[in-house]
Amino acid sequence: MGSETIAGLGLSGGLTASHRWKVLGVGFAANASFSAAFSGIPTTAVFLRSGYHLGNEGLGLVLGMLGLGIAVSELPWGLLTDRWGDRRVLLLGLLSTAAALAGLALFVVPAGAHVPGVMTLALGLLLVGLLGGSVNGSSGRAVMAWFREGERGLAMSIRQTAVPAGGGLGALLLPMLASRFGFASAYGVLALACAITAGFAWRWLHEPSHTGADGAREVRDTAATSGVPARVSPLRDIGIWRVALGAGALCVPQLAVVTFGTVFLHDFSRAGVLAISVTMAAVQTGAAIARVWSGGWTDRRGNRRGYMRACSLLTAVLFASLALLTGLARMHHMAMTVVFAVMVVLGGVSASAWHGVAFTELATLAGTSRAGTALAIGNTCVFLALFLTPLAIPPLLSIGSWPMVWAVTSVCALIALPVFPRAARETKVRTARACDAT
Repeated sequence: MGSETIAGLGLSGGLTASHRWKVLGVGFAANASFSAAFSGIPTTAVFLRSGYHLGNEGLGLVLGMLGLGIAVSELPWGLLTDRWGDRRVLLLGLLSTAAALAGLALFVVPAGAHVPGVMTLALGLLLVGLLGGSVNGSSGRAVMAWFREGERGLAMSIRQTAVPAGGGLGALLLPMLASRFGFASAYGVLALACAITAGFAWRWLHEPSHTGADGAREVRDTAATSGVPARVSPLRDIGIWRVALGAGALCVPQLAVVTFGTVFLHDFSRAGVLAISVTMAAVQTGAAIARVWSGGWTDRRGNRRGYMRACSLLTAVLFASLALLTGLARMHHMAMTVVFAVMVVLGGVSASAWHGVAFTELATLAGTSRAGTALAIGNTCVFLALFLTPLAIPPLLSIGSWPMVWAVTSVCALIALPVFPRAARETKVRTARACDAT
């Protein structure tokens, strides 16, 4: 990064341009820690069902409450991030989430004849979601503040890669911990990860001097004096809402894999615990690689919106194929188990690859000073999908079994295609970059 960019970042307090990579590392660790919870806990679905004596409806409820908590809290946390700054909100969120997970480990686990009720578990996971919703917007705003246009797609994609990376670690560790040592160990490991990440944030997460409590005022004043028109609030920007709503629709197939993929592989394809864990870890690993690649590729080509639309079409085709294959399958043997696992991996990766690109587009449309709010809008739509998807799957299973589930997820991916905005005109891109340059 050259001296001009360093000056543009407004670094102070002896921080150098390379510090932005530490900030990105903190954002990655924060998202990975929380993702290990909201993506990892669903991979224990088979053990949740048996350990807490749940049916499919109860399982859908408890998994959905985790997503509901995140969806409800994202926007308030995002607004608070733009007012308080990244550091305070991320520290508060990580420490409180660690405390909530520790509470689950101590008080909401099956022990002998005592089995916590479904509502107790649901409320506990709701609290984890409410507190953990702080992580996404605050870490994303920090990355946007430290990286410039032309770097942000890659940086945000690396940060978003933490979601499948953390989910992959959760998929490998949590089912084993839950089955061998009980859910207290699973929740305890998640709490420890959040607490350790809070220590990293305390040490390394600082804001460039042009952001912070007065950052929004400084950006507005600079925009006024430079002749760049002020941006409307993210809450009133139709472009931001189109990206956010498209992301929510495209998340449905991804979340169907994350929440009920283990149940599908166990109940329908007769896969064992090891095969299930490897498959779900492959989904998350593939998604992580795809996110990093897509961030750098769209930075070079400037085609974020076209890439998001292409992902929606590919995902719709893959899940339609899975629905057809599931409907035609009549025999359950090793070859078909492998085929189903491969289809789950391909569909899950395609439905996850676009995240970093979409959130970069949201933050770029809003500008750095309001990025927390814009990212919160996107995450609200995403986690509403996380709430609704596991609630919808059990009724679909009762109506039409797994072919119906995968067909509906294919339709949701297809819906995202017209919702995502088309490529912006060159003049709009220049205006956005001019705003960020200020």
